[in-house]
Amino acid sequence: MAFKINAVYVGDERVELTHGLSGNKITTDLPPDNGGKGRTFSPTDLAAASIASCVLTIMAKLAEREGIKFSGASFEIEKHMQENPRRIARLTGVITLPPGLEPKQREKLAACVKACPVSRSLHPDIELEFELR
Repeated sequence: MAFKINAVYVGDERVELTHGLSGNKITTDLPPDNGGKGRTFSPTDLAAASIASCVLTIMAKLAEREGIKFSGASFEIEKHMQENPRRIARLTGVITLPPGLEPKQREKLAACVKACPVSRSLHPDIELEFELR
C-alpha cells in the first residue's frame, strides 16, 4: 500500500510535512547539534518518535483485543547520534506498562516491541535497547 506525505521547505531550516489523508501538518527543524535551532522535532527525532508511537499503538491493539487495561502506558525513548557518517547510532528507552498486569499479559505486550514495522525498517547497525517496566 502506498501513502503520500508532502514535504515543503518553508525556509529558516524548517520543512513542513502534510499528511496525505488528513491534511494534518507538522514542521521539522535542524537540531542544535547539527547547527540548527532545535525549535521542534528534527527528522531523526521523528524516526525515534515513530518507533515509540508504533510500539505503543501495537501494544494498545493487543490490549484491546485481550481485554487488558492499557491506559497510561508510556514509552520514553532517547536517540543517540554518531558522526561520520552522521546517523542514528542507537535508540534506548523505557516502556512503562500499567500496574497490575499478570506475567502472561506483560509477556504478550513485550512481544509487541519486535512487531513494530518502523523498527524492523531501520538499518541493522542501529542498536535498539528498550527496557520494559
